Amino acid sequence: MAERKSGTKATQKSAKSTTAIGKRFKGFTDEERAAMKDRVQEMKAATDKADGESAVLAKIAELPGPDRALGKRLHAIIRASAPALSPKLWYGMPAYAKDGKIVCHFQSAQKFKTRYATLGFSDAANLDEGALWPVAFALTELTAADEARIGALVKKAVS
Repeated sequence: MAERKSGTKATQKSAKSTTAIGKRFKGFTDEERAAMKDRVQEMKAATDKADGESAVLAKIAELPGPDRALGKRLHAIIRASAPALSPKLWYGMPAYAKDGKIVCHFQSAQKFKTRYATLGFSDAANLDEGALWPVAFALTELTAADEARIGALVKKAVS
């Protein structure tokens, strides 16, 4: 009969590799906690059949000046480019969904104290180009060319 090896060494190695030595979870930032709370409220509102368009416009109106201007313009571009998308809040920020799945979203610079706002696309967006394509864009202002590009991206995302 073959000799059976003791599982002690394997067990010790397994336990050792699953523990992060010297690394501690510092917790979520205040901004991350606020975004999670916003998401819980959004989920509750969704069960109440809240009007997504009104909620998105109200959230945009709350944003500070530069982000508010970007948010208003993006909302208009997205609604014109893909009227089938449903506006809704997602983690406290304006988002646009198709068949209940988020396709694109706007994140203000102020929300996470970053130097630029972001227009992001989810995996539900049909933007695939080979094995590599962008899914988020930094925004500091919108030119006519930028608006045309965003409109084309949104149309492609819902195609």
